[in-house]
Amino acid sequence: QLQLVESGGGLVQPGGSLRLSCAVSGFTLDAYAIGWFRQAPGKEREGVSCISSTGGSTYYADSVKGRFTISRNNAKNTVYLQMNSLKPDDTAVYYCAGLRGGITWCSRVGSMYDYWGQGTQVTVSA
Repeated sequence: QLQLVESGGGLVQPGGSLRLSCAVSGFTLDAYAIGWFRQAPGKEREGVSCISSTGGSTYYADSVKGRFTISRNNAKNTVYLQMNSLKPDDTAVYYCAGLRGGITWCSRVGSMYDYWGQGTQVTVSA
């Protein structure tokens, strides 16, 4: 069974940067597309970004396009989300999730994903 553990969250000032990591174990990462999702209090879960298992296909929500970058290192079984120019609206719990078989595609739809991490808190505040 795939296990995912997020890290790298924290408190940052507006305009700052954070890099989230999603460490995967229990299976080889190259069999899974990985998505990053976030959920703020009182709001629905939002698909932020995703990357296909080969890394050839990516997706970004309009709200983060140009500020966030997703990448993966299959040899290290880790997926990253580099977040720059952070805004208070980016405050949320961030989750990574695994979708088996997403070789050339990934999805922004959370229900497509089979495995989820426990989440890491990102707070953007002065």
